[in-house]
Amino acid sequence: MDMRSVLEDALKKSTADYTEIRFERTSATRVVYRHKRLEAVSEVSEEGGIVRALKKKGGWGIATFNRLEDVKSFVDAACECASALPPQNIELAPAEVVEDAIKVELKNDFRKVSLAEKVRLIGEYNDAILACGNLIIDTNSVYSDVWTDYYYINSEGTFIYEQRPEVIVYFIATGRKDGNVQQARESFARPGGFEVALGHIELARTAGKRVIELLEANPVKGGKYTVVLNPALAGVFIHEAFGHLSEADHIYENKKARELMVLGRKFGEKLLNVVDDGSVPGLRGSHKYDDEGVPSRKNYLIKEGVLVGRLHSRETAAKMGETVTGNARAISYRFQPIVRMTNTYIENGDTPFDELISDIKLGIYACDAIGGQTMLENFSFSAGWGHIIRNGKVCEMVRDVVLAGNLFVTLANIEALGNDFVWQERGGGCGKGGQMPLPVTEGAPHTRIRDVVIGGR
Repeated sequence: MDMRSVLEDALKKSTADYTEIRFERTSATRVVYRHKRLEAVSEVSEEGGIVRALKKKGGWGIATFNRLEDVKSFVDAACECASALPPQNIELAPAEVVEDAIKVELKNDFRKVSLAEKVRLIGEYNDAILACGNLIIDTNSVYSDVWTDYYYINSEGTFIYEQRPEVIVYFIATGRKDGNVQQARESFARPGGFEVALGHIELARTAGKRVIELLEANPVKGGKYTVVLNPALAGVFIHEAFGHLSEADHIYENKKARELMVLGRKFGEKLLNVVDDGSVPGLRGSHKYDDEGVPSRKNYLIKEGVLVGRLHSRETAAKMGETVTGNARAISYRFQPIVRMTNTYIENGDTPFDELISDIKLGIYACDAIGGQTMLENFSFSAGWGHIIRNGKVCEMVRDVVLAGNLFVTLANIEALGNDFVWQERGGGCGKGGQMPLPVTEGAPHTRIRDVVIGGR
């Protein structure tokens, strides 16, 4: 029997009102260098699936399995779990029935590239970092590829097969001088073949050179500044500080979030447009369908400064009386889908970078992000590095740049957007509900914000 027939046959065992099965076959390679040592080389293959069964007189029953031949018994198990729960009045918003197969043609199939060549490539990149100076005391250079055959079927008639390839290269350089320890990070990731990993020797050197520069840089002086975020930091900011607040499960379950995220509320000037779009071709956060079989689409969250939308699963859309958006996602078959972002971005503006900074007498150019935290509308982000803006010019590098503030005040204080939008095609991923790392992409132009509190010395 083919895969579809096996899964359709298993669905016939269900006694629930609604049932879905996701099944995945995955093969992956990972190579890691630490300093001058090849630390890890692994090739892993696995398969597994998850059954979700919903009973209106119960709730969601969930069962995961690792052998395809066991799928029928786990449909039974999921239905039993659903029946054991007290009634939870769960409804699902309607979704179109689809049948689709999404196949890819790889330019250079990494499954056909030798392990020795992958080790050689990441070793070359690692050597390029170390060659940047004796102050570099450690590196973490990683090559990773993953191929997934993905299957989704539900009791409404939807069946989807998708091929999912991804390649990542990731570099961390750690340096030390006189007790001062700094890190610099660079990465590149994209759905595709081995060609994604090629040609990144300068990216590796960038990590090595920047950590040396950070060791020589002075800490920023704390205060309130006009700040220009580079596209990478602006993208992380809109994802972390605003995007998570737009996820409807969080809004529905949190009274304070419901009070803050009222559709029609003005959040910024007309120049501000924020979007989540899982349908953009070729990005890590993109799939034609989410993990409930709902088509991905472009979802405006803020349009001309006004809150106009939020992100949904079928369950949250039904609870809030809104339309599904294609944002139910899971990192693997081990997890049920929850409301997640895809590719979240600030739309392009119309101001050249030189004009963004031309009238700033003393400000901060804040670049990239190495960490942060958010609590409802309050946020704190550590930039990877920064520069002083003095009399309209980008000047000396500074370190320990921490941005803090209230999200809604900060959004309202965005006063100009660059005309240089770029997607951040990087490794890593988003974390939520114990599911990490989910592939996502952020995007933004340079973003100018007034009255930003910068922590430092």
